Amino acid sequence: MTRKIGIAVIGLGPAALPHSRSLIDLAERVDVRHVVSRSQQRLDAYRQQFPFPGTTDVEAALADPTVDAVIVLTPPSSHLDVSARCLAAGKHVLVEKPLELTAARGAELVAAARRAGKVFGVVLQHRFRPASLRLKAALDDGELGEVEAALLQVPWWRPQSYYDEPGRGTLARDGGGVLLTQAIHSLDLFRSLVGVSRVVAAQVRTTGLHRMETEDYVGALLETANGAPATLVTTTAAYPGHPERIEIIGRKGHAALVGGRLELSFLDGSSETVEAEGSTGSGANIMDFPHDAHRAVIANFLDAIDSGGDPVVTGEEALASQRLIDGILTASRR
Repeated sequence: MTRKIGIAVIGLGPAALPHSRSLIDLAERVDVRHVVSRSQQRLDAYRQQFPFPGTTDVEAALADPTVDAVIVLTPPSSHLDVSARCLAAGKHVLVEKPLELTAARGAELVAAARRAGKVFGVVLQHRFRPASLRLKAALDDGELGEVEAALLQVPWWRPQSYYDEPGRGTLARDGGGVLLTQAIHSLDLFRSLVGVSRVVAAQVRTTGLHRMETEDYVGALLETANGAPATLVTTTAAYPGHPERIEIIGRKGHAALVGGRLELSFLDGSSETVEAEGSTGSGANIMDFPHDAHRAVIANFLDAIDSGGDPVVTGEEALASQRLIDGILTASRR
């Protein structure tokens, strides 16, 4: 039996919940050596739910030779610094989205990972849902034919109390609003499915439903990789929150991916449905979704460590999605 991969987790924000559940599921493959937080109070609360050893000493965790890889769950503003320290200590790194506050800092992080020669992955778990994988296969295999048009909608809801938490919706901590913090998952999936070659036009707004520094509504006209028209609408002002939606019109059929449920309808009269696996976190309870996709992300990361290859969502892939977000914001200023 191969040795378990030693894991440290740095950061105990909301994302720690699905990651920790996933690590329990993957107990035959991982040995969680440390869970690190600057807050002893947060560590104590965490250890009431999960059995992993906790510490406030990040240097001790990184110096531990039994730690092979680190899952970084700290705020985006710290991703470059924390991940660089992990890489310098000789650890593989899996970092939560987005890469960093800006694409420029994200590019620094990706370059640092390549120089270190370590496996580096980014948590963009929508690609790993069963319905997403089936839609990707249908497009790659030509089942839907040439893409003629595409649509992405993310009609989510966040109450004002969410943005009242220190740093939420600010450039200094989050780097952006609905695009970078919420819609990035669906946007990354959309880009991986049909590609985006150009941002034609965009509107970016902060609605009267929120008091925040960054945007809570974005509309954009895009072109897919083959030049087909595409439309994006994303917001956190759509009460009470609804599942994200991707529609693809092909010459041979139509695909509708709503949350985790996929409906394929072909012009020959046949159809196929892949059922959803649960909620999507579109409403006020931001962690109201199953952790299956997070488990798949971590398993893929472990596979890459074992094989010496790349995970599905590399730093370069995540950077491409972040640069697309920058392109939408830039188009809105034009």
